[in-house]
Amino acid sequence: MTIQPGTLYLIPCTLGDTEASQVLPQHVIDIARSLQHYVVEQPKTARQFLSSLRHTHPIQSLHFATLNEHTATAELPELLAPLLAGRDVGIISEAGCPGIADPGAELVNLAHQKGIRVIPLVGPSSILLALMASGLNGQCFAFHGYLPIAEADRNRTIAALEAESSRRSQTQMFIETPYRNDKLFAALLAQCHAHTQLCVATDVSLVSEQIQTHSIAQWKTRPAPLLNKRPSLFLLLARR
Repeated sequence: MTIQPGTLYLIPCTLGDTEASQVLPQHVIDIARSLQHYVVEQPKTARQFLSSLRHTHPIQSLHFATLNEHTATAELPELLAPLLAGRDVGIISEAGCPGIADPGAELVNLAHQKGIRVIPLVGPSSILLALMASGLNGQCFAFHGYLPIAEADRNRTIAALEAESSRRSQTQMFIETPYRNDKLFAALLAQCHAHTQLCVATDVSLVSEQIQTHSIAQWKTRPAPLLNKRPSLFLLLARR
């Protein structure tokens, strides 16, 4: 008898200590609570998240497989084993939506190749929320992840992104390790043209959320935002 594969659910996670009910629809919470098999970035935080949802099964009875930046491509088929055996599985990243700036994308791609149904569930994405609130071009945008750490390489990258933004009227989006946010912010003020628009989105969806968009010239006249050790996104749009 042929076994029908299970469904792979992409389960969004809160971006911080926000109550799940404030950012996740009830049907998403219900699905997350009903599963017994998960693929997660960090089992500890995934257990905490599911505990906060009041999972219908004891947390210690759930099955967690780890998928992070250290997972080799050769290990991915093993993560699909429960699905191929007919069980539903949920992917949970550390924060936000699986598959977006997240190692889950490769597993989702493999699931499609194996004929496994993939269902994305509604939840918070800091990238999209920041873009929505920025007032910058939401018709044409690109997310670049982390910029280079070395100062010279970072400055060259900033110049290239600003030039591309001007050429295409494209919003450029990127992030930094929270303890290096202040250095990146200072580099943007030093390297970008006066009329370039810069949005800094910090602690998106949290009580401490701050999202501001100003020109580089305006930013230079304002107190620097408090960014150290706070998850932030940077968005720039060069005005022609």
